[in-house]
Amino acid sequence: MQEIKFIKAETLKQKPTDESKLGFGKIFTDYMFTMEYDPENGWHNPCVEPYHPLSLDPSTSVLHYGQSIFEGMKCYRRADGGLQLFRPRDNFARMNRSADRLSIPQFDEELALEGLKKLLEVEKDWVPHNVGTSLYIRPTIIATDAMLGVHAAHHYLFFIILSPVGAYYAQGLAPVGIYVEDTYVRAVRGGFGFAKTAGNYAASIKAGEVAAKKGYAQVLWLDGVEQKYVEEVGAMNMMFKIDGKIITPMLNGSILAGITRDSVLKLAAHMGIPTEERRIAIDEIFEAAKNGTLEEAFGTGTAAVVSPVGELCRGDEKVIISNNEIGETTQKLYDTLTGIQWGTVEDPFGWIVRL
Repeated sequence: MQEIKFIKAETLKQKPTDESKLGFGKIFTDYMFTMEYDPENGWHNPCVEPYHPLSLDPSTSVLHYGQSIFEGMKCYRRADGGLQLFRPRDNFARMNRSADRLSIPQFDEELALEGLKKLLEVEKDWVPHNVGTSLYIRPTIIATDAMLGVHAAHHYLFFIILSPVGAYYAQGLAPVGIYVEDTYVRAVRGGFGFAKTAGNYAASIKAGEVAAKKGYAQVLWLDGVEQKYVEEVGAMNMMFKIDGKIITPMLNGSILAGITRDSVLKLAAHMGIPTEERRIAIDEIFEAAKNGTLEEAFGTGTAAVVSPVGELCRGDEKVIISNNEIGETTQKLYDTLTGIQWGTVEDPFGWIVRL
């Protein structure tokens, strides 16, 4: 494995003193991890170096043709002060799947993990202490060729930045309202909906603005062909508890294979809760809400872990789920999964990587 260099910063930032005001993605640590790619050397020059702005030529290919992928994960501080990661190898493996779809060269996942560990070793004091807080980790790859032309780039930059973040639910685990989008589409099978790439999120912004104006926190995307089957909610996968069973859309090439999605399915099965992955028509969801078999609904993702849904709106039609309160199963899954992540609940799956 390549040696990871360390370049010491001349000055350090003042760390936040009030962890109740961290927010999300607004504060960044002193250092970042980087490595570069070119055809002659492959991925090389792994380095932990001072956090700094990137200098890009106006013709840099990522700005024009969108070869950009990223991941999201967290570092947690246990009650004993130690640090741990949750399924980091799965994140780097998914990042390589995204890289393949966007014709970005594969990277050594173990080297990336070692780079992350060294970065966290240097930045350990940035991991917050308050309950519910964590250090958000954002690995990214961008194409850096300084030339125009629609083709895969020859040069890339891999970097990891860190941001201390507050508790996602500052006011408690309150259900959110979701607006069913039936005009815009986010992704189609054969595209790159399954990849964690910037373009997927750009495609969601307009619909998110429409939903916000109607008073809803998230958009529920339908399939891009018939616009009748449930896919994702914003930056989360979606799950429904219908007649005692957790049902979620199957992975079909246009849905992100969420790490939290997979964790919740495995955890539910471990708890003896039936689960099913299949196509789900939006009409089925509204019908289940009307006949009383839709018991709970929630999204899953790194930022929120589990986000309960209390209302669905489609056009002029609205349904209330679980009396607009968090359901018993949703609460149990949230408590258990976050307990594993923070080290207060036993990890029977080997998901935790202690630092």
